[in-house]
Amino acid sequence: MCACRCGIEVTLENGQPRYIRGNPNHPINRGVLCAKGNAGIMKQLSPAKLRNPLMRKPGSERGSGEFVEVSWEEALDTLTERLREIRATDPNRLAYFTGRDQMQALTGLWAQQFGTLNWAAHGGFCSVNMAAAGLYTIGQSFWEFADPDWDRTRYFLLWGVAEDHASNPIKLGIEKLKRRGAKFVAINPVRTGYQAVADEWVPIRPGTDAMLALAMCHVLLARDLVDWEFVGRYTNAPYLVIQNPGQSDDGLIARDGDGNPLAWDPEQGGPVNGAEAGATRALFGEYTLPDGRRTKTAMTLIAERYLDERYSPEQAAEVCGVPAETIERLALEMGHVAFNETVEIPCAWTDWAGREHDSFVGRPVSMHAMRGISAHSNGFQSCRAIHLLQVLLGTIDVPGGHRAKPPFPRPTPPAIKPAKETAPNTPLAGPPLGFPTAPEDLVVDAEGRPLRIDKAYSWEAPLANHGLMHMVINNAVNGDPYPIDTLILFMANMAWNSSMNAGSTRALLQAKDENGDYKLPFLVVVDAFHSETVNFADLVLPDTTYLERYDCISLLDRPISEPDGPCDAIRAPVIEPDRNVRPWQEVMVELAGRLGFPAFVDDAGAPKYDGYKDFIARWEKAPGVGFLAGWRGRDGDTHLRGEPNPDQWERYVENEGFFQYHLPEHMRFYRFANRDYLEWARDVGFNPSAEPIVMELYSEPLQRFRLAGQGLYDGPRPSDPADRERLVRYFDPLPGHYQPLEQAQVDDDSFPLHAVTQRPMHMYHSWDSQNAWLRQITAQNFLFMNRQRAVQMGIGDGDWVWVASRNGRVRAQVQLMEGCQADTVWTWNAIGKQAGNWGLSPDAPEARRGFLLNHLISELLPEREQAPRHSNSDPITGQAAWYDLRVRVTPAGPEEEDTWPQFETAPPLPGQPPAPEQLRYHTHEPVRIHRTLRDILMRK
Repeated sequence: MCACRCGIEVTLENGQPRYIRGNPNHPINRGVLCAKGNAGIMKQLSPAKLRNPLMRKPGSERGSGEFVEVSWEEALDTLTERLREIRATDPNRLAYFTGRDQMQALTGLWAQQFGTLNWAAHGGFCSVNMAAAGLYTIGQSFWEFADPDWDRTRYFLLWGVAEDHASNPIKLGIEKLKRRGAKFVAINPVRTGYQAVADEWVPIRPGTDAMLALAMCHVLLARDLVDWEFVGRYTNAPYLVIQNPGQSDDGLIARDGDGNPLAWDPEQGGPVNGAEAGATRALFGEYTLPDGRRTKTAMTLIAERYLDERYSPEQAAEVCGVPAETIERLALEMGHVAFNETVEIPCAWTDWAGREHDSFVGRPVSMHAMRGISAHSNGFQSCRAIHLLQVLLGTIDVPGGHRAKPPFPRPTPPAIKPAKETAPNTPLAGPPLGFPTAPEDLVVDAEGRPLRIDKAYSWEAPLANHGLMHMVINNAVNGDPYPIDTLILFMANMAWNSSMNAGSTRALLQAKDENGDYKLPFLVVVDAFHSETVNFADLVLPDTTYLERYDCISLLDRPISEPDGPCDAIRAPVIEPDRNVRPWQEVMVELAGRLGFPAFVDDAGAPKYDGYKDFIARWEKAPGVGFLAGWRGRDGDTHLRGEPNPDQWERYVENEGFFQYHLPEHMRFYRFANRDYLEWARDVGFNPSAEPIVMELYSEPLQRFRLAGQGLYDGPRPSDPADRERLVRYFDPLPGHYQPLEQAQVDDDSFPLHAVTQRPMHMYHSWDSQNAWLRQITAQNFLFMNRQRAVQMGIGDGDWVWVASRNGRVRAQVQLMEGCQADTVWTWNAIGKQAGNWGLSPDAPEARRGFLLNHLISELLPEREQAPRHSNSDPITGQAAWYDLRVRVTPAGPEEEDTWPQFETAPPLPGQPPAPEQLRYHTHEPVRIHRTLRDILMRK
């Protein structure tokens, strides 16, 4: 039901859910459920469920919500015919973008087989810059890539994590911290949820996290609180970096004739292969190569950079709003715990170089981060700064530290490049997404123009590993870089809270050319519920709910792994749909067969698979590697790698819906350099080789792009001056802080406050604010403000205010709180609804009293003279910069006591039941039972 993917057991009565409880054996939640999970009954019973395929009523305007019901045969015939023509002419005229789904390996494969470059998932507006930063630096990152070592850590920093993120696992982890007396520090502008139970709350200004992390690095370096053995042995800090200003090799790592990185051997007095086992490597120094080029070790550059006074706690305090003494104290506390409270696990293991160790030594400091870091245009470098802090302390994949979850760690970065060439009726040669390491890897034409509709992997967003979903509609409607024919949206409410600006996106979906035709000719929306985006569709394909379908949560995708071993899972349906709906997975497999995708048909062109379950069980990415890792082999007696098992789904159902592999103890830590783990990861197909994974504190890929911006790179270079400027300014090979892009272009005096959103723990995007039980907790969102700041502005608790940005304004009601950074206002996201949607009555408080900050954000940065308008995104990864918003708050008039803007009430869909005034649920007629107080207290 949500990204947490907790295991549940559903008790049925008369074919309906009677009770949902957490599966106590499930590795993710171990029986714990949040309000969302417990209230899943009312999501299943939502009157907003779609009931039939729909087509826009002939002659009606897009957005009017006027539809006619059609059969599945007519709907799929229409879509198949359209897609067949696109694939036979120009596959890129199809764009397929998916929201918060759990099957990106399947949707990505489908797009690759279709032959379109224009596919991506929600990560571009969620947390791609964190994922990219980690994979380009340490081979893993936060969230699904790794977890704190909850059982051993003694000092925990939580950076920018709202209370809905991984809610049950984090709650379990924090409980362990509290029971053991570990210190918990929360770094967040807002004190709610997890932050409310932290031992210390650090109210940071939004978008300044890199400066805080790097000031902590300054303190550690100045006090010599660094794990020098860890840094010297497992990172590229000893590599020699060429110092040759104005030349094409400046800032690149010096290499020998075979491409091996060079380090300096002080005993030999010369350069050696820095990647060779047993090499003696100087960590600091300036050296001259035999060919006369000057070099410095990467660690020398790091020390020179961060020991500079501009990264001192005093300077950081001016930027972050966190007192200098607090910054220094936190850094010293981490250093004390790391080096004076070391964790050691007796266990013999061997590293990649054959060195034998008799224990795992760990620094018990751990960190976790999420959208408070990623939703800024400087989030990539902010996340790299946090990883640098972790590495200096020696806390990566060690006992008590930040532990990777298989199939991570990966090589830095993974050796997958994005596809760039398309041809009619031909699958792409590789996946649509990948990891560029040089300008040659960009997806651009010979003139440097973007080949993808979202401009991912172009000079505007070179490392856009998850695409720019938030830019697809804007770019397609404006024909920039080209127009498209059909857009498929799956689980993405782009006409409302999933777009950066709801109003402009809705207008773009309705935009017509001079002939009166829609600029975006055909929009297909796949959803289970009547979202705001459904109203704009030309074709609506109704999906099932999470209790009505099979799902595969795969190691090829976004698995549920734990640090001690890989895990994957399935969903098995417990309820038969009572509507004319189909799982989108089944529809995709059918469409693939109809369109003759090579991976989905046999030599005669007939469909190869009998539906989604059969496809998941039999398809192989590589020999023995499929979507599900458990119970492989003809008899189901092998795991992780083996031939397909026709009874694999049944084995998962018998084993409570999940598979968990426990790594032997000697393979659980230091996996970036653990010989047995690296060989095992290669053998099961996680990594292409058993080579050690070297953490890249100094990023040579970033430097290559910077050289291209400087006009020095010996290869492709951008022609646009604005692109060159961005590459030079932001592609720093060392982590750095820069002011978020929009904030740098907005007048602080006119818009003095930061504005951010969070999701409550009991809601997930817009899908749960329709839930009758959860609505009793929250049916209206407020603008939360720091109490003292609001009083200074003449704003009281419960007042109505106007919130204005450079892009528009909204009206909202205020609630005051102490736990809010003084320069920040915030609200719950996605509570506000368009009247008539989501099965709610037109006068529901979500429509009349709820609001969206999305009306204030823009997909594009402000115009600049003689410069193209770039997306309001991280210039490195294309991550949507939701949290760069600056606003002005002023009191509303006494007559203005309703939220604004308001939209027309959406009409009901054909066959949709009327919104109930009250929604109650019971599986049988309630019976009034009178019991004595003694019976109530004593009965077991």
